[in-house]
Amino acid sequence: MSRKKKTDSEVNEGDKTTAFEEPEPVVMPIEESIDLHHFRPSEILDVVDAYLDAALEEGFREVRLIHGKGKGVQRANIRRFLENDPRVNRYSESTGDRGGWGATLAWLNEPDR
Repeated sequence: MSRKKKTDSEVNEGDKTTAFEEPEPVVMPIEESIDLHHFRPSEILDVVDAYLDAALEEGFREVRLIHGKGKGVQRANIRRFLENDPRVNRYSESTGDRGGWGATLAWLNEPDR
């Protein structure tokens, strides 16, 4: 007798199997900065990638990525990502009144039209 292996989205209730619906994606307004504290470390570079696309689409040419001060791991990962991204003209540490070394400013290239 073989048993069906349950997926992560199924729950067995006696003889009933119920599938959970996937949640709707959250739509967030695009602003000149994004606070990355709310994301898991494994998600941050994907979030930055999507954010840069959205920021360019909204017409932003300068954005601020708030990664926090901590040990500098996320700062280094983000800056390495920016260094190799063709959408980014340059980047630098944010000014003291805008997060200092806890944030990175990035200047974006004009999109190809």
